Amino acid sequence: MLTRDFLVKADCKTAYGTIEESLLWSSEQRAASLAATLACRPDNSPVWIFGYGSLMWNPVFESDEVASGTLEGWHRAFCLRLTAGRGTSLQPGRMLALKAGGKTSGLAFRLPEEMLHEELTLLWKREMVTGCYLPTWCELTLEDGRKVTAMVFVMDPRHPHYEADSCPGTIAPLIAHASGPLGTNAQYLFSLEQELIKRGMQDDCLKDLVQRVRALQTCKQSSAG
Repeated sequence: MLTRDFLVKADCKTAYGTIEESLLWSSEQRAASLAATLACRPDNSPVWIFGYGSLMWNPVFESDEVASGTLEGWHRAFCLRLTAGRGTSLQPGRMLALKAGGKTSGLAFRLPEEMLHEELTLLWKREMVTGCYLPTWCELTLEDGRKVTAMVFVMDPRHPHYEADSCPGTIAPLIAHASGPLGTNAQYLFSLEQELIKRGMQDDCLKDLVQRVRALQTCKQSSAG
């Protein structure tokens, strides 16, 4: 599992596995992306981060408040080809992102203003290793009815690792078999499933995928036995 200490010390070129040189962002590129995103900050209200994947159970950054929230207009999709972290170029997996349409339930984290740049720099080092996401300001509805503006990492469809086909039948075999320095791809999927169950959140598109991946792993274990 990623830890704060791991991220602080990580050399992005090697820490996640082998990343194509042409895709790897430099620290300068990450800093420029962060600066451009903050320049578009809608107002001086607190900065919230919307977590819809591993940020939900392993945020690693500091926050002053955590609340359940709903994002309209975007849905979860394993549409990012994964060749590092929990996959390799020889056996790629799929990582989670957001695509347009539908809605997503997740967690909103309010960052402390006095630590804003430090925490966001760490977040960019985690999420923007290859610049695969578009950090976007979106309106969230929190569980208590409040409307807040949050930073959301949505899929950049122009990225070379974007995969349009994220149907369960296509991606289940990839997720079932991929692994890398950070663990297995299936482990990520099952952690997401458990977190949503724990939070009482529904994401119907995951049910079929989880069942398919479990079935493939059971079949593989039976064959090995």
